[in-house]
Amino acid sequence: MSDLFSNCPVVPVVVIEDAAKAVPVARALVAGGLPVIEITLRTVAAINAIGAIASEVPDAVVGAGTVLSAAHADNAVAAGARFIVSPGLHAPVVAAASRLGVPIFPGVSTATEAQQAWNLGLRVLKFFPAGLSGGVPMLKAFAAVFGDLSFMPTGGVSAKNLHEYLALPSVIACGGSWLTPAAAIDAGNYEQITALASEALQIARAIRG
Repeated sequence: MSDLFSNCPVVPVVVIEDAAKAVPVARALVAGGLPVIEITLRTVAAINAIGAIASEVPDAVVGAGTVLSAAHADNAVAAGARFIVSPGLHAPVVAAASRLGVPIFPGVSTATEAQQAWNLGLRVLKFFPAGLSGGVPMLKAFAAVFGDLSFMPTGGVSAKNLHEYLALPSVIACGGSWLTPAAAIDAGNYEQITALASEALQIARAIRG
């Protein structure tokens, strides 16, 4: 999965209120060149959305975000999630992901949490909330002491600062919700979502070739 992130350095973080919109949103993101998609478990529609994308959009790699418990992980993977993202580091969720055979990217924002994750055997972590937790300078500080860790900063990342994060060797990918605005989803403006995805991919390619 980390190799996949290397080839897809921007991960849309998507909130789906209506499961019927999940497939067209996923297809719009794939069309824009971003096939790795995180569906957050913040709504009652999320599990059905994951299932729909997993079964109807074969070019997408769908994962579950905002996974807070082992039960969340079980339900998400049963629906078709191929990776798990958590806002924080919780050992039982890490253990559940291992049991389920899926990668997990837990959120960390301090050196203590990063060290705990390292000792749990994790090497790719979500850095969250990136903007409020020190942003690029904090990631540079992490890199100085955690040389074998990679990060996916999320929270406060946008098209305006994406290049700053992707320029860091320790950043494997960036997550962001700006790629799927709620207004665009509600209006069925999937062309806008494709355009935002394409723009993000162009920024990534300009930095990483």
